[in-house]
This record gives sequence, structure tokens and C-alpha cells, in this order.
Amino acid sequence: MVGTVSKIIHFNDEEIFIDDMDFVLERFSYLEGRYGRNPVKGIVLWNNIAVRDEEGLKVFRVGEFPFVEGTLKLDLETIKTLEEYFDEMESKWDELSVEDIANFVDLMNEALGEKRVYYDAYDLGLDRNTAYVILDISAVHYLESVLDGEEKELFEEAVEVLLKYV
Repeated sequence: MVGTVSKIIHFNDEEIFIDDMDFVLERFSYLEGRYGRNPVKGIVLWNNIAVRDEEGLKVFRVGEFPFVEGTLKLDLETIKTLEEYFDEMESKWDELSVEDIANFVDLMNEALGEKRVYYDAYDLGLDRNTAYVILDISAVHYLESVLDGEEKELFEEAVEVLLKYV
């Protein structure tokens, strides 16, 4: 994509990072709705996993499976198989690495007999407490040039929080 920059960013506290990114994305999504541009094109956390169900891909973090389980449109046997593997990963949380997650994903797909679970963090070179962020610099410049007043403040607050990590 023209005008985009991809960057691996590091953080010390995952929950604070996620809260910060929620803050940033909330503001940028609002501005995107009004101006058609969003400076953040994507974020992949080191522990993001996607599961393909009847509706498409659903992305969540390791540890969130119990919350996502009810939204997956899959047969009960597939859900139970996934649940076993995710429970095993969660039980090893403190020592879990991206390599471990990649291995679990391979094992899950093998157990399911099809590629239904996806994990990009390993291929992106992420490690624990890292994320891959895609930024649209042209959207930053555009929004900076057209915003004023309260919307400009929202934009500047979001950029300030984002810059803590970039």
C-alpha cells in the first residue's frame, strides 16, 4: 500500500498496550467514519490467532478462547478439539513463546484435518510483548490538514499515545 509503514513495536505491559491501542483505534475509527481515512491499517499482537468458521475469520488472543467460543460457527467436535489445545496453551502461559504457539497451531490443524487456525506472528518475526503495526502515513497527513477544533484534539491525543510505541 502506498503511504504505509510497517513496524514491529515493543511494549512492557500487554494490558496497558491494548488499552492504549483501543484508545487510539476508537478515535481513528471515529475520524475514519467522518473523513474516510484511518492512520492505523492493522495491528497483529504476538499472541493473535485467527480461526476460520462458517462466517469467515475471527481473530482473538490466546487466553480469550472461552469468550470467543460462543461466537464461532463450528460443529461441537471442532470446538472441543480447539478448546483442548487452547486450554493447554493457557496452562503454559508464563513460558509460552511464538514458536510454541506456531507448533500448537500446526497440531490443531493436523487434529482438525484441515487448515482452520492461522497464526501470523511467528512469520512476522514477533516475540512476546511485541506487535506488528501497519500505519498509513498519508492518512496522518491528510487528517492533520483537514481537522480543526475538537476533532483535531482527538486526533492529536491518539497520535500522542501511538507515538509512545512507535
